[in-house]
Amino acid sequence: MVKNDHWIIKMAKNGMIEPFRKNQVRKGVISSGIGSYGYDMRIADEFKIFAHAKGTIIDPKEFDPGNFVNFRGKKCTVPPNSFVLGRSVEYFRIPREVLVVCFGKSTYARCGVIVNITPLEPEWEGYVTIAISNTAPLPARIYANEGIAQVIFLESSEICKRSYADKTGKYQAQEGITLAKI
Repeated sequence: MVKNDHWIIKMAKNGMIEPFRKNQVRKGVISSGIGSYGYDMRIADEFKIFAHAKGTIIDPKEFDPGNFVNFRGKKCTVPPNSFVLGRSVEYFRIPREVLVVCFGKSTYARCGVIVNITPLEPEWEGYVTIAISNTAPLPARIYANEGIAQVIFLESSEICKRSYADKTGKYQAQEGITLAKI
């Protein structure tokens, strides 16, 4: 069941989202903060820009951090037909009875920018690593500290048998942009 904004505010007071914006900020920026049934998270000002080297293969089992250029700034330019990694401003602590699904903001999607975030599993916590793909043939701009994706909270009527924390998940409590691990 998708929860309403009152439930999200209650959960945020319990440390589920930090820092938490209880109002939606919209004027002059890509919106962030509480929504009707979710929360619009922001992207931090640190990025890893994919820098393709000839002959390079992106392999999740042998991931080469040298394929990225670190960048910090208020605006990040995503190269045409490429991608960058970022992280959320907010730190999330997901309750055991909740699963979170994430969707990119329509403002970016209308510019050919696709945001991919895997679900946040029960009892996962950390900063969210965000993959941002530019499908357009031109560079695309991303604005730090503004909305990047909406997270929707699904609460189960039962507690899960095995949470992400129980599995000792490899992305548990990630602090920064976390590259692929096996």
